[in-house]
Amino acid sequence: MTAEHETLGDAHEQAAREQRVTDEVVASFEGAGDARLQHLMQALTRHLHAFAREVRLTTPEWEAAIGFLTRAGHITDDRRQEFILLSDVLGLSMLTVGMNAPASASATESTVFGPFFLENSPEIPRGGDMGEGVKGMPCHVRGRVTGVDGAPIAGARVEVWGADEDGFYDVQYVGDVVQARAHLFTDANGEYDFWTVQPAAYPIPHDGPVGDLLAATNRSVMRPAHIHFMVEAEGFETLITHIFVAGDEWLGDDAVFGVKQSLILDFERHEPGEAPGRRVDEPWSSTTFDIVLAPTGA
Repeated sequence: MTAEHETLGDAHEQAAREQRVTDEVVASFEGAGDARLQHLMQALTRHLHAFAREVRLTTPEWEAAIGFLTRAGHITDDRRQEFILLSDVLGLSMLTVGMNAPASASATESTVFGPFFLENSPEIPRGGDMGEGVKGMPCHVRGRVTGVDGAPIAGARVEVWGADEDGFYDVQYVGDVVQARAHLFTDANGEYDFWTVQPAAYPIPHDGPVGDLLAATNRSVMRPAHIHFMVEAEGFETLITHIFVAGDEWLGDDAVFGVKQSLILDFERHEPGEAPGRRVDEPWSSTTFDIVLAPTGA
């Protein structure tokens, strides 16, 4: 046998040895009681092993990956979710959003959930102010929630949260203060409105492993200015989305790939004076965001 044949034989044996490991792990999930869980774990195994074989993963690289995930776990708590952040910067969050979005072309588009959502936000009435005490220019947001048929949706829960003018969410400050987040309900005409502060662009938290990853790959850590929405109503798909500020310099370089053209809105600047439901003694802004929900199962 020639040296070339020996080399080919060794390569075939190595490939067969690696495949046997994959086959053994895949087979170990055959007894899973849940068919969907079995499918997920077997597919994950095949793709994860294929990745390792494609890049010829080294032991130091494997150890570095384990260390990275360990650091992500250590920095995650009830106020910061590093694994969601990792999913966001890898585009997995937006891919999942896209695959699970309702098929209705007339429904408002979804985007990423983000790592700063909190349960049990305070309820405010229509026209209420969730930006009271928050640094930033007052901003009034109004709109209407309808179905794809144009019929208003009364009683829809509109959950809203955002950052202050420095780009920080309440959970990023020391203490238990709850600011710039709230929920309210639409009226009989499907209308809602509230006050907050003008959103500002900000860097994602980059003092942890995800930030190190972006620095090592020369990627931006910035998110364009935005306000988060989650809208729920009986008989309709829950919508998780943002609105973005037209003209923001970071719209084309979002660290989490969340920008969609249909979600970019004009925020009109106003001089001090009369405003919806109040008088404002400083410059303020306003925008309108009409929301269309898809029916359940669309």
